[in-house]
Amino acid sequence: MHHKKNLNIDIGIHCTLQCSECQRTIFKKEKRSIPGKDMTIEQFDKISDFFKGRRINFCGTFSDPIFNKDFIEMLKMCKAKNIKPFVSTAASHKPEEWYLKAFEANYDATWIFGIDGLPHESHLYRVNQDGVKLFDIMLKAKSLNIKAVWQYLVFDYNKNNVHEAMELAKTNELMIDIIRTSRNESMKDVETHT
Repeated sequence: MHHKKNLNIDIGIHCTLQCSECQRTIFKKEKRSIPGKDMTIEQFDKISDFFKGRRINFCGTFSDPIFNKDFIEMLKMCKAKNIKPFVSTAASHKPEEWYLKAFEANYDATWIFGIDGLPHESHLYRVNQDGVKLFDIMLKAKSLNIKAVWQYLVFDYNKNNVHEAMELAKTNELMIDIIRTSRNESMKDVETHT
């Protein structure tokens, strides 16, 4: 018997970012093609039937969920099936109007925005990301009462800005999740709170 049946799912193969540690970037460097294809709305309808009343995490290994052409419909489907969606996104290459439609599709979704460092410097790891734009989108989500979380991975380039980021989050009444990674052993001496 499954007591807590949740799903973590990668619904596509597309992303505009080139993060150095991402599987997608590693595959490209090795001249390997990205496996799979975008999940269709029909496939999602079938699989989501098994998670009614539960949680689905849209979190890519090879993609950012916002690039699946049916993503907004998937959010609506989650709402209709009483599924709690968690959306992990770091790409910033959709217009603000698209995000507003996505937020409207399911106000119960939690959006986790991967902005590693202060917004103006996050592109140092999240190559091609417009961190300032994505931060503004996160603030817009919060203003619409969407649960928005700032996910901040700590690297050498941003480890000294953790406290400033925490203050920025506090000022804007944002939840912030500071994540120490194994990629940054020098982070051991930095005190963080989320």
